[in-house]
Amino acid sequence: MARLNGKVAVITGGAGGIGLATARLFVAEGATVVLVDRDEPALQAAAAELGSEAVGTVAADVADEAQVRGFIAATLQRHGRLDVLFCNAGIEGAIAPIADYPVEMFDRVLAVNVRGVFLGLKHALPPMQRQGGGSIIITSSIAGMRGGAHLSAYSASKHAVVGLMRSAVLETGASGVRINTIHPSPIDTRMMQAIEHGRAPGAEAAARQMITSRIPAGRYGTADEVARTALFLATDDSRFCTGGRYPVDGGMSAG
Repeated sequence: MARLNGKVAVITGGAGGIGLATARLFVAEGATVVLVDRDEPALQAAAAELGSEAVGTVAADVADEAQVRGFIAATLQRHGRLDVLFCNAGIEGAIAPIADYPVEMFDRVLAVNVRGVFLGLKHALPPMQRQGGGSIIITSSIAGMRGGAHLSAYSASKHAVVGLMRSAVLETGASGVRINTIHPSPIDTRMMQAIEHGRAPGAEAAARQMITSRIPAGRYGTADEVARTALFLATDDSRFCTGGRYPVDGGMSAG
């Protein structure tokens, strides 16, 4: 039996990378999925790739409260419930030392990566509590467990969502809503390509080799490997798991 039969899931940052891989897995497990992303053409391409009537799309900016309220309300109106919210949308920002980091970019990273999660919690928690439960999964990072040189805004944002998660867990109590964070190491996606370029323009392969050398498993992870952890947290297999930090990092957090 599919583990998400009858479940409705919203995935932000759903047009590519981890979001799209998770959508693919959720649909295969029987879920109805609403993909949310700022990039309308990428959303349509993702939906076409998934090729399922169980997939819907909403173009929205997770940093804008009216738009977050809108896609949560639209999901509830169309499907009658919200069982899983995967707060996955995020940006890496600039690759620069703190002294040179653009303030405007710092603010933008926190707006997407932190306010976006806060707004997701704010508008998804009430309907989940009313229906007696649900699962909220937040993409943090290995950078949310340790520092990241030249990634100050990104690292700060990924630490911040752990605090949001913990506060929300204490507020929700025995409502049946579970909230957890996932902490990927470098994953083979567009974001890591941008970070490699930012660290060593024109020498991206060397940057990748240097980053890989810090991963005990000796390689980048895949989006599908992160998606499988999200699937566990979305299903009843994790019904007693809340307030947790789940590394998907090839051993990076061990050092």
